[in-house]
Amino acid sequence: MSVSLATGADPDSLVVSGWSVASPYGLGAQAFAEGVRGLRDAVRAGDEEADLGPYERAGRIPDFDVRAVLGRKGTRAMDRATGLAVATAGMLLEQAGAGLAEEVPEAVGMVLGTGHGSVQSIMDFTRDSLTGEKPFHVDPALFPNTVMNRAAGQSAIWHTLRGPNTTVSGGALTGLLALSYAARLLRRRHCEAVLCGAVEEFSRERAWLEYRARSGGPHRQPVGPLGEGCALFLLESAGRARAYGRSALASLLGSRFIAFPDPEGADEAVARAVREALKEADVRVEDVGLLVPSDGGGVLGAREDAALAGIFGEHRPPRLRLRRLVGDLGAASASLQLAGAVAAGGAGAGAGSVALVTSVDADGQAGAVVLRVGAP
Repeated sequence: MSVSLATGADPDSLVVSGWSVASPYGLGAQAFAEGVRGLRDAVRAGDEEADLGPYERAGRIPDFDVRAVLGRKGTRAMDRATGLAVATAGMLLEQAGAGLAEEVPEAVGMVLGTGHGSVQSIMDFTRDSLTGEKPFHVDPALFPNTVMNRAAGQSAIWHTLRGPNTTVSGGALTGLLALSYAARLLRRRHCEAVLCGAVEEFSRERAWLEYRARSGGPHRQPVGPLGEGCALFLLESAGRARAYGRSALASLLGSRFIAFPDPEGADEAVARAVREALKEADVRVEDVGLLVPSDGGGVLGAREDAALAGIFGEHRPPRLRLRRLVGDLGAASASLQLAGAVAAGGAGAGAGSVALVTSVDADGQAGAVVLRVGAP
């Protein structure tokens, strides 16, 4: 059954009651929302200080320095991805208000998605072990940056989140998978609220890895500019949000994830994921007011577009294509798509209507999430 965001909404329905973003538009949800609503291109050319690897342009967060944002204490060895996650979580907790880390830390969990963690940290640490006088002549303070759950764990420690802490990695779908995992934690009463989302840093090392992976092999993909960012959402029950004076910015209605063995099956997988997610949400095709596809381009992008065209036919809701604005954010892509849907609802564009977020990954998975955004 679909859920209304009105005052009489099911108190057990899951809602997004807060969000924050670090994006190529800058720090904070407001900067992101203004950039997206204005369809402003945030992908910029490199400069003398920025090594973009094989790329000429990238969607980098302007003037982000971990120590400048978080202070010098505890940040000497912190990598960029962890800094982005800690900073974004801090912004979200500050604006969300009561009933969170300071009051009930055991009740608040965190589910954070990432591609590999910090690729730069992994490669730097490995290089030091190979080029040092002895393999163990490495800086032990840098080792935590090489593990995938560094950003999630450090964010929880920094902000005193003592509930379940999970790291998710699922390619372009990571943000959708993290949201789904967080919803399961809440529905099974493992915690009362969850900060969920994904983070990806830009580095020369990641740029070269992505470039080589996409330009070679049998299934070549478009080698467009990369981006970086972090988007986090506060997910909790509608009743809990109301109890602490928070508004429901979006309601989670349904989701579905489908695997496919080869690129030729991508369109069928996307179509099936969308139909089953809409069925779970009890939403008709003609009721969808906003589409936020992964917009990956190439074969997979064409198949995603074909699947959506086949489902929606003459009903053509507006589409928000974020990748063209901020670059390819890798594992953080889907979380930024979700943030785009929330921003559109907050602007009154389709407020109270249904948003469909879809994603497809070259490793063979497609996903769809249905949200009701804004106030009806």
